[in-house]
Amino acid sequence: MGGGSIVLFLITMAVLILAIGIHEFAHAYIADLSGDPTPRMMGRVTLNPIAHLDPMGTLFMAITTWSGYGLGWGKPVMVRHDKMNNPRWDSLLVAIAGPISNLLQAAVYAVLLRGMLLSGLVAPLFMTFLLIGVIVNVSLAVFNMIPLGPLDGHWIVGAFLPEPIRTQWFQFNRGIGSFVFLALVLIPVQGGSILGLVMSPIADFFTTLLLGNLPIPS
Repeated sequence: MGGGSIVLFLITMAVLILAIGIHEFAHAYIADLSGDPTPRMMGRVTLNPIAHLDPMGTLFMAITTWSGYGLGWGKPVMVRHDKMNNPRWDSLLVAIAGPISNLLQAAVYAVLLRGMLLSGLVAPLFMTFLLIGVIVNVSLAVFNMIPLGPLDGHWIVGAFLPEPIRTQWFQFNRGIGSFVFLALVLIPVQGGSILGLVMSPIADFFTTLLLGNLPIPS
C-alpha cells in the first residue's frame, strides 16, 4: 500500500463519516421539530457521527473507498409519521433534509477551497480534504434523491402522490423497488454501474456549479 493511497483513503473515510453523520442528524432533527419524539428517544438528535454509523454500512464504505468508489450508508433514522404535526408534508421535509444537508456541506467545502485558491494559500493536504468534501457530498445528495427504496427520493416522490397510489408506491419500494435499486447498483455496464452512469452527469453539474473552473492542483 502506498503512503499516498492510505492518506487519500483516510481523508475520504473522514469526509464520508462526517457527511453521513450530518445527513442522518438532519433527518432526526427535522423529525424532532415536527413533533415526532422517536429520534430523540433513540439518541439520534446529535451531531456525534458515531451515533449514526451502521456497522455493515461502515465496513462496506471502507471496502468501496479503498477500491476507489466510496459507497456506504448510515444507520436509518426511525421515525413515526403518525406522531408528526402534519404527517404528509412533515415526512417530506424529513426526507429532503438529508440531501439538502449534503449540498450545504458541499457548499461550505467549496467556499473554503475557493478562498484558499483565490488567496494563493497552499496547503495540499487540506485542499485535498476540501475537494473530496465537495465531491463526496454532491454525490451523496444526488444518490439519495434517486426515487427508489430505501433512498430518500422515494419518500419525496410519495409525498406528492394521492391515495391509494401513495400507499402502493411505498409498498412497491419496500419490495420490488429495493431489488431494482440493487440491480442498478450492482449490474456492471461499460464504465461502471447503470446508477453511476445516470448520476455522474448530475453530480458533475453541481460540482462544477460549486467550484467553477478553479485551477485545482493535482
